[in-house]
Amino acid sequence: MLKKLTITIDAEVYDGLHHVIGRRRISRFLNDLARPHVVGRDLAAGYAAMAADEGREAAAEAWTDGLIGDVADEPSRRGA
Repeated sequence: MLKKLTITIDAEVYDGLHHVIGRRRISRFLNDLARPHVVGRDLAAGYAAMAADEGREAAAEAWTDGLIGDVADEPSRRGA
């Protein structure tokens, strides 16, 4: 269900929203921007859903394995 809201913003911000976001998109932009800050979320369920995504997990593992190789190639800082 949608609710109408009247807000007051600085003229510069208003002009920037129209220029960058565009007409008829500002409400959705502000809604999407505010949602993670004001709507409760179940982090455990979110993490479980991400872990169940096998493609995402494989990509994450490949990425972290690549980081280990980068660190192994760095010169030692002992005695620096």
